[in-house]
Amino acid sequence: MATSTFPKSSSGDSQNTSFENPVSSVDIKASSTETQDDFLPINGTDYVEFYVGNAKQAAHYYQSAFGFQLKAYQGLETGVRDRCTYVVQQGKIRFLLTSAMNPDSPVGNHVLKHGDGVKDIALWVDDAVYSFEETVRRGAIPVQEPNKAEDEHGCVITATIETYGETVHTFVQRDGYVGAFMPGYIDRTSDSWQPEATGLRYVDHCVGNVILGDMDRYVDFYSDVMGFVNILSFDDKDISTEYSALMSKVMANGNGRIKFPINEPASGLKKSQIEEYLDYYHGPGVQHIAMATDNIIETVTEIQKRGVEFLFIPSEYYQSLTERVGEIDEEIDALEKLGILVDRDEEGYLLQIFTKPVQNRPTMFYEIIQRKGAKSFGKGNFKALFESIEHEQERRGNL
Repeated sequence: MATSTFPKSSSGDSQNTSFENPVSSVDIKASSTETQDDFLPINGTDYVEFYVGNAKQAAHYYQSAFGFQLKAYQGLETGVRDRCTYVVQQGKIRFLLTSAMNPDSPVGNHVLKHGDGVKDIALWVDDAVYSFEETVRRGAIPVQEPNKAEDEHGCVITATIETYGETVHTFVQRDGYVGAFMPGYIDRTSDSWQPEATGLRYVDHCVGNVILGDMDRYVDFYSDVMGFVNILSFDDKDISTEYSALMSKVMANGNGRIKFPINEPASGLKKSQIEEYLDYYHGPGVQHIAMATDNIIETVTEIQKRGVEFLFIPSEYYQSLTERVGEIDEEIDALEKLGILVDRDEEGYLLQIFTKPVQNRPTMFYEIIQRKGAKSFGKGNFKALFESIEHEQERRGNL
């Protein structure tokens, strides 16, 4: 198994993956993607890494509450001295939960400032070297140069760039790797307790909150540096209530597998949810992750049984639901009982629901979404959703 070293980044942070061998385009020939219209092909989300106060307990929460299964681990037992990481997975969703072994470390400092939150949204690519070199050429700030890790299960190549706040994107090239996760990790699938899955399948989108005036800056970043396109835009007339508002633009890669809505606050009578997030996260970061399911009623029913709290939606929302969205397959009573929202676009309809924040600070939360043709993001639900969020803000004394 590969020994564990941690190359330092330009921002003073270090990545959790263990690598020994720097890689350049001399070692790995850039693919033919540079001749394609989509210069940065992305196969999907490889993983999302969270920096948390207690990775062992966080892993248990995601297993017991959401139905993830423990897949891999690295820490003191594997020769890593400064951190430990638990890898949990359900469907194609892979979360890394990383904690510091001492307070004076990049991981510890990140948690001290932000609380539990997303550090890395990793992207699965065919050529990590090309992806890194091309995005840096277009203006990305490098964090980790391309590195190769090898063990008896194969080879993994990664490279990392900055995005908003202290969040990063790692390009991951797996080249048929068949181990538990990456070199440097041990298999934990044989642990005695593995909970039943709840039907979560893949990451639908990840939403970032940025400070006022920075939304277009990061829209340009994803467009110019990563080749994404702006597929939807919402202004403060679309996303507003009596008290608060925000603006949002949705960026997507060429094949649509990666979607990053970017939010910024807008002027309102009281503090918006984005401002509350920025206050408690102490800067820009990931606001929520949407996880897709094929049966939202079954998934949410099971997750609620396991103790996950969702936002309350008043019964008035459901009284004229079919008039707003037309006929749907689901029973309205079942949706109302769970608090599931429905919206329709020209392609079909979607069902969605939002958890309350999943850590002590009112920062990150989750969306459970089922798409029945719809490709939008629930614009028709914004008012009901935001009023529910404002109710929670008021309870916290932050509205």
